Amino acid sequence: MDLINKNIDEFKEKCSVFGVGFVPTTPDAAVLYIKKHVRRLGGEYICFSNVHTTVIAADVPVYRKMLNSAAFVFPDGAPVAAYMRKHGFEGARRVAGPDFMEKMFELTSDGSLSHFFFGSTEETLAGLKENLEKKYPGLDVRGYYSPPFGNVSDKEDEEMIRMLNESGADIIWVGLGAPKQEKWMARHKKRVKGLMMGVGAGFDFHGGVVKRAPVIMQKLGLEWFYRLLSDPRRLFLRYMTTNIRFIFYTLVGKK
Repeated sequence: MDLINKNIDEFKEKCSVFGVGFVPTTPDAAVLYIKKHVRRLGGEYICFSNVHTTVIAADVPVYRKMLNSAAFVFPDGAPVAAYMRKHGFEGARRVAGPDFMEKMFELTSDGSLSHFFFGSTEETLAGLKENLEKKYPGLDVRGYYSPPFGNVSDKEDEEMIRMLNESGADIIWVGLGAPKQEKWMARHKKRVKGLMMGVGAGFDFHGGVVKRAPVIMQKLGLEWFYRLLSDPRRLFLRYMTTNIRFIFYTLVGKK
């Protein structure tokens, strides 16, 4: 079933990948749809799930429920999109969070939508602010905030919600890393007025802290391998365990 040109509202069936319901679409179709309907989707959240987070969701029911409670889950991983195509959704393509961000910045650089960046570190946010002001001077950015790393009190949480809502931002970009950002968005669904989008490493890429893989590697579905080579100490165990489980679940036909 070719869903490239279908409106997301018309999707009567999502593609289940190990129990996670993904929207089979393309990067351009996804960003155009979200831009058009962002205000209607206020209070909801969107997830970009790669192999790592999809496998976590397959193994952890609570996390799987968080993903499936999102307005949309896009396949931020070439193997996930390939799985979808293999199972009858020929139009499914990888919708990478960092690319989605850039397309949205380009489309809203006229100030048509407003943005807030919630997450990461002060250093990364400073780089992000500098880069966005240079590249998209007309972008309407309402704020940048790096939340405390550990647990926060209910009072502190309410203050952060108030800050986000008083900013009036249409889009709240959430960069807390997975699975923390999905937990945060699920907890704050309907409490935060803007549309939340969990983009994790997107903050690092656009902030100039981490270099993205060459385009050819992205197109070949090898961005994960480039990141592994760039940071093997942190990513080796994670990638090897979840990638192997993804292959195993695919071979055994896990639902």
